Amino acid sequence: MTEDKPRILAQSPLHRRRLRFGMGVAAASFFAVVTAFGTVPEAPLPLVLLPIDRALSPRIETIAIPAAAEYLHEDRFQRGDTLASMLTRLGIEELESQRLLGSKQVSAQLRWLRPGTTMQARTSEDGSVLDLSFLSPKDRLVVIRPEEGGYSASERPAELTATAQMKSGEIRSSLFAATDNANIPDAVAIQLADVFAGDIDFHRDLRKGDGFTAVYEMLTHQGRQVRSGRLLAAEFINQQRTYRAVWFQEAGGKGGYYTPDGKNLRKAFLRSPLEFSRVTSGFALRFHPILQQWRAHKGVDYGAPTGTQVKATGDGVVDFAGRQSGYGNLVVLRHGNGMSTWYAHLSSFANGLKTGTRVAQGEVVGRVGQTGWATGPHLHYEFRVNNEHRNPLTIALPAAEPITTDRMTAFRAATVQLAERLDLLRGTNLALLE
Repeated sequence: MTEDKPRILAQSPLHRRRLRFGMGVAAASFFAVVTAFGTVPEAPLPLVLLPIDRALSPRIETIAIPAAAEYLHEDRFQRGDTLASMLTRLGIEELESQRLLGSKQVSAQLRWLRPGTTMQARTSEDGSVLDLSFLSPKDRLVVIRPEEGGYSASERPAELTATAQMKSGEIRSSLFAATDNANIPDAVAIQLADVFAGDIDFHRDLRKGDGFTAVYEMLTHQGRQVRSGRLLAAEFINQQRTYRAVWFQEAGGKGGYYTPDGKNLRKAFLRSPLEFSRVTSGFALRFHPILQQWRAHKGVDYGAPTGTQVKATGDGVVDFAGRQSGYGNLVVLRHGNGMSTWYAHLSSFANGLKTGTRVAQGEVVGRVGQTGWATGPHLHYEFRVNNEHRNPLTIALPAAEPITTDRMTAFRAATVQLAERLDLLRGTNLALLE
């Protein structure tokens, strides 16, 4: 009889009614979870307790499941958007949107919104704003919250995570076109050109079929890509010659790019003072367009739009910055060992640039213009040694100091994986071609 007790209890009409009632409550609670939509505040999962009742009348206790109290909306600020249209797409009512835009503190922060910026909005069940957040261009997290009588806005440094990206491409027309096809950010393409600028003239040396690989940082915030970071390693094959670079920085020191065996890729001078342009007149005899006579052209002309940044090709000191007859607005930099570089026809000078100012390689000294004897916007660039003109496109450029013997162990430990990534990517491409 004792062994049959559970079976008899299960057949009891009273027990069956109570069990059905309990199952109904549990089912109702379950469907409350299924139909609720939004973000439930963090809390322990609800439990259905089924205690043993010695009086043979089981009592079912339930813990109510709270309905969803928060909703998360997300959208991207598009070109041509207004702040009002963006807030509407985020599910914010018009009246509250007007109050948000009417807050001076909020407006001051919303000015950082740029096309492509993702904004998140948390709202309550009745549509009230709990907070708005987005990442500003300065990598700071902006948070806007309602407070008594208005809204408050705050910002703090965003916690960014760096991951390595590996991409490769092939030159068909230009470097930028190739990096676009490979989905490599423009900021990385510019770094790629800067790294190999001492060995490759990207205005005249590129050939169809040249190839490159790049390993670079991609910075993410909460799993979402924010922007690209530093170029970590790269390989460029130009006219069947292979150039490689890896980034190395010692603790507390200044970083730089080196070949995998420790040679410094930084030259004492860059090949060109412009990142991307075209040579319109080389170092040769030419018919002068203004003087209308044949004369020796003792520099190189680079055609580029007015306002294009002009960079110092080497470390130096400003020897002259001003107006000089046919040169127009001119900057002359004095370097070591009797070398100097001249930058002419500028539309403007860099802020604070004057005689005696010390500038570093790659620092902007002015902008392309059409001053002096110029028939169109371009940069006239000269390279002189002991005041004798040399061809900037062919002169041998000395390299900077390599990795010293006492630093080689640290260098190899820090860069071996970067070189291996280049090998891996090149091996993958070769396998695909085969």
